[in-house]
Amino acid sequence: MYKEKAAKIESVITDYFKGIYKGDILKLQEVFDKNVLIYGDMNNKIPYCKPVQEYLEGVKSRKSPSDLGEAFLMKIISIEILGTVAIVKAHVPMLGYNYYDFLSLTVIDGNWKIVNKLFAHVE
Repeated sequence: MYKEKAAKIESVITDYFKGIYKGDILKLQEVFDKNVLIYGDMNNKIPYCKPVQEYLEGVKSRKSPSDLGEAFLMKIISIEILGTVAIVKAHVPMLGYNYYDFLSLTVIDGNWKIVNKLFAHVE
């Protein structure tokens, strides 16, 4: 059962990676719950806090890492699963940043969805 859940979560995170790498808003809308809040730390500056729709508008309006010719280096570091909740730690280097994400997921209507995103840029 754990391996099956982990495989489904890996699939969601792979779609998340593809979505941000290519700037694919539709793919990102599939993996995020509509109520997600995104919090981040970018160089210890003003706290970053956005609802998912605002975040997606930003992704839509910027050049994607793919368009900029960046190598795809995103990877899952770890997955922790307890019942119908999970936490994924991911390394997401892109756009000149060295991001690490903590993504919380849960099962909604039978599908794993990202319900919270925390990220930090680490020098």
